[in-house]
Amino acid sequence: MALPSLRQFLLLVLAALAFSLAFYKSSRAPAPAPFQWPTQILDPDDFVAKMRTRFVSPRQNVSTHAASLLEMNDGRIRAFWFSGSREGAADVEIRTAVFDPELDKWSDDVSIVDRNTTQRALLRFVKKIGNPVPLRTPDGTLQLFYVTVSVGGWAGSSITVITSTDEGTTWGPPRRLVTSPFINISTLVKGSPFAYNDRTIGLPVYHEFIGKFGELLRLSPSGEVIDKQRLSSGRLGIQPVMLIKNQQQAIILMRHTGTSQKRVIATATADAGRHWSAPELTTLANPDAAVSGVALSDGRILVALNDTEMNREVLSLAASSDGGASWKTIYVLEDQREQITDPVRYLQLSEELARATDSNITDPSAYAASAQRNKCTGQSCQFEFSYPYMIQTRNGDLHLVYTWNRSFIKHVSFSSTWLIQRLNESAIGTSPNAQLH
Repeated sequence: MALPSLRQFLLLVLAALAFSLAFYKSSRAPAPAPFQWPTQILDPDDFVAKMRTRFVSPRQNVSTHAASLLEMNDGRIRAFWFSGSREGAADVEIRTAVFDPELDKWSDDVSIVDRNTTQRALLRFVKKIGNPVPLRTPDGTLQLFYVTVSVGGWAGSSITVITSTDEGTTWGPPRRLVTSPFINISTLVKGSPFAYNDRTIGLPVYHEFIGKFGELLRLSPSGEVIDKQRLSSGRLGIQPVMLIKNQQQAIILMRHTGTSQKRVIATATADAGRHWSAPELTTLANPDAAVSGVALSDGRILVALNDTEMNREVLSLAASSDGGASWKTIYVLEDQREQITDPVRYLQLSEELARATDSNITDPSAYAASAQRNKCTGQSCQFEFSYPYMIQTRNGDLHLVYTWNRSFIKHVSFSSTWLIQRLNESAIGTSPNAQLH
């Protein structure tokens, strides 16, 4: 039998060392804690069925993507997204704006971090940045996680974090989040963080190098990685979204990246994440696109997703009253399945969609031109409504942001009363007098 080469021997030694370090770290990780539940939801200010749409980002002729949300202490909503000449370009930056529900208005957007700022702070080359996700730590500090790449594509990414003590007005220097003892690459973030009862934090992440799979990072109250847990394997499930039902039960939905049986992937726990079920296909269609959702206080689950097997021209709200076993569409947010070969017709339709989104915009043709820049190739034009991110605020309102034709971020806000009406009309197992608070 041939002896192993020096290279093979070194790889075996490194693998053994990595396993030993992982085992040592897991053995010292804190005991699992129950999920933090229920989230405190105040009585709504009124019981009016309200639903409004508007644009968050005003910049034109750029590529804009991957928005996320966080409720501020004063009840306003802060959004984050990345924007630049194209996805992955050197000029991409993370931008933010604040929504005031009383004024029904978004502030001007500002840049908070870019590639150059990041690489100066990390003392390493940074090729591109993307996907921002915010978190509030137990002491009230805001942290913003975002994806950074030094070499290669998104599969070579790591997570960088910045911190704010003034609700996101100013931010400290970037630092790298260490999620692996070796190389520390191929960790990306997209889903909303959540809390455990012991003040530790759960951060859903995913990998795209060699395999494609989801994980949960467990962070200390200050944001350091103390443990991680694999959610799937192979090359199918990424961008996990955590939906907590109670202190012990939760379901995680994941984006399907395969070529067949294009359905959202789900895994569940009944013991606060100590064990997870084998990932299974749900009945929700998925065209290799991100999903988002919230677990409502009455036990139902609400998700936003592209509920088709091809492309991202349709975006809908779907609900489940049986823990995710079955789903029903309760509202179609966008539906533009038509393949348009006439650029003039595309511009006209895009103008109509922009005007329908926000009647206050003064030049819908500029929004249409931005969409044409990003979604037309030659004589072929498509629509895209993707990467939803949804939260429920303390007063019961729900806020959803998503990418509008890779050009702008669209914001949809709706009251719990509006949602109850939609659920009732779709017969999703609720009393006519039910309240989501």
